[in-house]
Amino acid sequence: MTIPQLFRKHSVGGTTLHTCHPCRRAIPYRIYAVIHTCGIIALMYHHVHSLLTANNTLITCLLLLSDIVLAFMWATTTSLRLNPVHRTEYPEKYAAKPEDFPKLDVFICTADPYKEPPMMVVNTALSVMAYEYPSDKISVYVSDDGGSSLTLFALVEAAKFSKHWLPFCKKNNIEDRSPEVYFSSKSHSQSDEAENLKMMYKDMKSRVEHVVESGKVETSFITCDQFRGVFDLWTDKFTRHDHPTIIQVLQNSETDMDTTKKYIMPNLIYVSREKSKVSPHHFKAGALNTLLRVSGVMTNSPIILTLDCDMYSNDPTTPVRALCYLTDPEIKSGLGYVQFPQKFLEIGKNDIYACENKRLFNINMVGFDGLMGPTHVGTGCFFNRRAFYGPPSKLILPEIDELRPYRIADKSIKAQDVLALTHNVAGCIYEYNTNWGSNIGFRYGSLVEDYYTGYMFHCEGWRSIFCNPKKAAFYGDSSKCLVDVVGQQIRWAVGLLEILFSKKSPIFYGFKSLGLLMGLGYCNSPFRPFWSIPVTVYGLLPQLALIYGVSVFPKASDPWFCLYIFLFFGAYAQDLLDFLLEGGTCRKWWNDQRMLMIKGLSSFFFGFIEFILKTLNLSTPKFNITSKANDDDEQRKRYEQEIFDFGTSSSMFLPLTTVAIVNLLAFVCGLYGILFCGGELVLELMLVSFAVVNCLPIYEAMVLRKDDGNLPKRISFLAGNLTVVLIVSSYFVLK
Repeated sequence: MTIPQLFRKHSVGGTTLHTCHPCRRAIPYRIYAVIHTCGIIALMYHHVHSLLTANNTLITCLLLLSDIVLAFMWATTTSLRLNPVHRTEYPEKYAAKPEDFPKLDVFICTADPYKEPPMMVVNTALSVMAYEYPSDKISVYVSDDGGSSLTLFALVEAAKFSKHWLPFCKKNNIEDRSPEVYFSSKSHSQSDEAENLKMMYKDMKSRVEHVVESGKVETSFITCDQFRGVFDLWTDKFTRHDHPTIIQVLQNSETDMDTTKKYIMPNLIYVSREKSKVSPHHFKAGALNTLLRVSGVMTNSPIILTLDCDMYSNDPTTPVRALCYLTDPEIKSGLGYVQFPQKFLEIGKNDIYACENKRLFNINMVGFDGLMGPTHVGTGCFFNRRAFYGPPSKLILPEIDELRPYRIADKSIKAQDVLALTHNVAGCIYEYNTNWGSNIGFRYGSLVEDYYTGYMFHCEGWRSIFCNPKKAAFYGDSSKCLVDVVGQQIRWAVGLLEILFSKKSPIFYGFKSLGLLMGLGYCNSPFRPFWSIPVTVYGLLPQLALIYGVSVFPKASDPWFCLYIFLFFGAYAQDLLDFLLEGGTCRKWWNDQRMLMIKGLSSFFFGFIEFILKTLNLSTPKFNITSKANDDDEQRKRYEQEIFDFGTSSSMFLPLTTVAIVNLLAFVCGLYGILFCGGELVLELMLVSFAVVNCLPIYEAMVLRKDDGNLPKRISFLAGNLTVVLIVSSYFVLK
């Protein structure tokens, strides 16, 4: 689809289902891009000239390297600012008859009942089962990659409760279809029916949480006789890394009705694929491909929704919004997926950990959408099943006919031959000598399977759509502790570097397949770990120079001084404007850029190290699940008070703490030099002042706080010693 085609209404049968229009900031941004590019070229000239004439080439080389990284990162961001678009869809105009709605398969992934509580999975499943959508068209598949009987028990309970919950939601037009959210709301109905349901939900929640706390499913808690034998599979030899396939149909739309006998119930299927210690399982991508095959055998719906276990539905009309695009005859043949942004519940007023990821989930998305479409972010995505089987122009056939994307699944999902085949395709050796993970399905080769899969879809010729309605489609839980945020970012950094240095790297394969702007846009995230280079250099080098009164930047009287001021404030002003125009605030932007500094000195830094060790076969990358169980009241209280929680003692914060101490010392020395010695190191002092203000939470955690979330004394002590070493050793470099 060409860009001019995007800027118009799209109609089906004379009815406008969606519109697309460019952002007004596009033209001013293009003009500024030319001016800023000229400034960068001038800066590079200045560095090269300094390199030829300066006495200290090491300092100049470090500054040149840092500015090259910053210039490239700016280019990748600017490529997404040249043609941003906003879309509007009109689900109320989608007038298909119930029998004409396409079938929908929902994939929900979980892997650990303690980090991802089963009741969280239950609420996510119930929220999508109760969609404002023909129930007999919905099939919910829950992948339990931890193979936990606790999760299965919770879903058995959810299936029983859903027969009461679904008719209640549809009859009363309930908006919050996650029971936990609805019954926690002060505005929920006080009717007898609602109160009875609330009691039923509390009883279910109590049973599930008791089972989780005890760590086993006691026979007395199993009330459904048809599932008693299933739990016998969890023997002493059953482990999360070595166990057989378990597939259970917990609810069948062919036979199950709600308690009022008015609504057909959606399918609910529990899937735990076979695992073996000697067979690679490819983390979440492997689990999703198993669901793709199992669902292909059972229901083979043309549309697939993927969700994380904590991302419950916040809008029951969301599937119809996606259909406004996926059923549009003008674009559906080349449309791979419709991506909704990730939104998070209970985000603090100023989002101190930048968990909203507004740059990734909003700002960059509208830029991508004006090109070939947004990246895939792992959840809240409606896929065209056909997109998993090769480019739009070339269907790659799977190894068996039952997995073909256009096949009509007309057998009962509980038929013996169907169940037998699902167990076969969920086996740990099924993918050997097949195209799964390379040319078919979710792609293997990176810990960030979502980004890689979306990237490969675009390279194959599929486009995507960014759907960002005013009412959030999904809500999830965010981390309340800095160590959890940083830990998750390390995994992402390793996965992104795996993509960058692969055969399908965006820097080579991406430019060839996608063109200049889209290729640059796809370089933005994989190159993000390189941010640690300029953050480290600019966090230490000018500061150490300031301590010794040595100039590394042009003085205020030098004409080049204005260029540095222009580039610094211009880049930050544009970034702030992006935030404000996409619904952010100044305080959130400040916290976001602060977190970018923290990530550069922690997660990106250590992600680089972990990737290098993995490349040298000195370590194995691990898919560490981020805990979504926010049970620590003190931790939650600190988050609400916007106090940084550094969690348990971790070496991840050693570089960050060292940089904070160096900047504080440099600020004192620089201020003394300016006030009493007539120093001219204005740029150095400005940079140090900016860093010190950013580091205020670190100083507070080092000195003033006594709570459990402060910086451990061990880290502060080591950072102090490392600071002394840096100051002493830099004397010989700077002098």
